[in-house]
Amino acid sequence: MKSVAPSRSWSPPRSAFAGFHFPAEVIVVAVRWYLRYGLSYRDVEELLAERGIEVDHVTVHRWVQRFTPLLLDAARFVRHAPGDRWYVDETYVKVNGAWRYVYRAIDQRGQVIDVLLTIRRDASAARRFFTRALGTLKVIPRQVVTDAAPVYPAVLDELIPAAWHHVEQYANNPIEADHGQLKRRLRPMRGLQTDRTTQVVIAGHAFLQNLRRGHYELAVGVRRALRVAAAFTELAQAI
Repeated sequence: MKSVAPSRSWSPPRSAFAGFHFPAEVIVVAVRWYLRYGLSYRDVEELLAERGIEVDHVTVHRWVQRFTPLLLDAARFVRHAPGDRWYVDETYVKVNGAWRYVYRAIDQRGQVIDVLLTIRRDASAARRFFTRALGTLKVIPRQVVTDAAPVYPAVLDELIPAAWHHVEQYANNPIEADHGQLKRRLRPMRGLQTDRTTQVVIAGHAFLQNLRRGHYELAVGVRRALRVAAAFTELAQAI
């Protein structure tokens, strides 16, 4: 008679917050405050201290770097499909004393398509940006609006040959104006130190923009002023 292996009991997946000294509610609030408002890590430390929670600003930094990508990944399943007209442009930020380029795109409804920090502004960087965006979203734009940078025509012909590439003075104003949202958020930060940590922050900022603009099926029915907080609570339960 064959022996039957004992069945394994089911156990829920391990929470991403397991093993941390502070509860998920505290961690998520700290991450949300940092991404949402013009605060430094020390500002978040002070706000938490006022509420009787003693957390070092270095710990807040680690929470932002650890949990922002997890929250973004959990949210991708309920993200609304972007529109078919993309506005693409580059802006720049200083990281550890060196200038870096940030490729960004929004659609006609203001949804941030993607963001990518790069060392150079060239065809290779533009190709990486579009490849990331197309691979993540599985959506092919009908029209792509850019400035007159010479690298775009060949890259778009290669990756999105059916899209109409539109270049015209002032046509790209929507994305150029949207860069200001990122610049205002980065201004209070006391120095961006590495490319990796900067990419996490600018991606988290884009995520907050999209949440506030209603581009996720999260916090449905919650009034606008509480939408972001409710969405973070839902996502924390998912990770």
